[in-house]
Amino acid sequence: MKIKRAIIGGSGVYEIFEESEPLNVNAFGRKVTLYKLERNGKEVFFLPRHGKDHSVPPHKIDYLGNIYALYSLGVTEIIATNAVGSIIPEVKPGEFVLPDQFIDNTRNRVLTFFSGEKINGWEPKIKLSDGTIREGVVHLDYTEPYCPRLRNLLGEITEKFGEKVHYSGVYVCSEGPRFETPAEVEMYRRFGGTIAGMTTVPEVVLAREANMCYATICLVTNYGAGMQKKVTHEEVIELFNEKTQVVRKIIENAVFSDVESLTCNCRV
Repeated sequence: MKIKRAIIGGSGVYEIFEESEPLNVNAFGRKVTLYKLERNGKEVFFLPRHGKDHSVPPHKIDYLGNIYALYSLGVTEIIATNAVGSIIPEVKPGEFVLPDQFIDNTRNRVLTFFSGEKINGWEPKIKLSDGTIREGVVHLDYTEPYCPRLRNLLGEITEKFGEKVHYSGVYVCSEGPRFETPAEVEMYRRFGGTIAGMTTVPEVVLAREANMCYATICLVTNYGAGMQKKVTHEEVIELFNEKTQVVRKIIENAVFSDVESLTCNCRV
């Protein structure tokens, strides 16, 4: 099956699609705006997670609509970007992490397409590779929630640009939009967490339900609360801006790579 890739992210990615026209997709009666770019015969989509003007906070993102919109366009692989805080000393600000596991500490998010109920009057149905339909109530395996093939691809590209990258880690996802307390950071560390953020769940969960490979490259922008004097949004933005160009190069090389073989177990 031919690969069709999409990017979910923000800063560092907009520049790749700056000449692209917006594309509006209907997902469960809700409008999802994304952008399309064609290069060397490859069609790639970009979905700005927080909106083009970064006005949507993590707990208000339409995760269901976003993932279903990409599914409806025939996307088979999603590469995401995240700004995260480190909760262990060994992972330093300015480094990259490719998580292979997550811990869900969200509270009020819709975590599945398949609750047995309609969404705005729509009944979610996902067509699998063999033509069967995934619908109703569904229970899937998440032993490997993040695609190992995409993680390796991102890691190899990141290293080529001379950046420090950790090929594994546990992403602890909280509800947001506030940062964690020192007590929460300590708890996450004791649970085995590596980094903390606000957006990988339910993206990674819904991508698997929609039969898509998913991986995220996380830029560590700060240490968690209690590990440094103070955590500010300005600090996060400042470090992310410093790495904007390398993030863009990593993502651009990944989504337009010539790797076309499906050698993972994410899709059925």
